[in-house]
Amino acid sequence: MSVTSNSPLDVLVTAWAVAKQALPAHRHLNSPKKFTQHQLFACLVLKNCLRLDYRGVVEQLLDCPSLCEAIELNYIPHYTTLQKAAQRLLACDAVQSLLDKTVAMQMGRRKCVPAAAVETVMSMLKRRQGNFCRGRTEVSRNKELYLMLLTHNVMILWWA
Repeated sequence: MSVTSNSPLDVLVTAWAVAKQALPAHRHLNSPKKFTQHQLFACLVLKNCLRLDYRGVVEQLLDCPSLCEAIELNYIPHYTTLQKAAQRLLACDAVQSLLDKTVAMQMGRRKCVPAAAVETVMSMLKRRQGNFCRGRTEVSRNKELYLMLLTHNVMILWWA
């Protein structure tokens, strides 16, 4: 059975490390370069881990400077920056790259996965991150589910 981390700092740092391996630092050559994709992804995972909204995770970062220091975040992103990053990072190509990296890192630690593991994973997802989606459209629900799955994978990878 997999064990997940309850520490926001551990989850944040692990998400940052996974994103560094799976994503380029900036999406475009002429991007403002105020935040990296790695930092924004880590903030999104923290949001999901703590069951916060975008404004809530910004408040959490303001209240805990150690979280910002851990991922080398010099400025606190505005909540709309995180919302736009979620739209961008949870698009098909980026999310597939992140999923591939987390699964590859997880499978590198294990030989085989039993068939009943699917039910266990679904139970863990519902218990840790809630059993509903807040999205109103199918696209937003899919993106939220991707983020839930990525958060779950990152929380398990911390124990590697």
